[in-house]
Amino acid sequence: MESYDDIINLPHHVSQRHPQMPMINRAAQFSPFAALTGYNAAISDVADQVNSKS
Repeated sequence: MESYDDIINLPHHVSQRHPQMPMINRAAQFSPFAALTGYNAAISDVADQVNSKS
């Protein structure tokens, strides 16, 4: 923690140019990654194919 002593107590930066993002939009950034929809089904299909061959 000593390496951050010079910045740890600085005030939080608030942009004068860009308004703050609403909390609901910030939360949406961390929601599950939508591009992986169907990933588990694809993995299950491959597992079923492998298991049926053995």
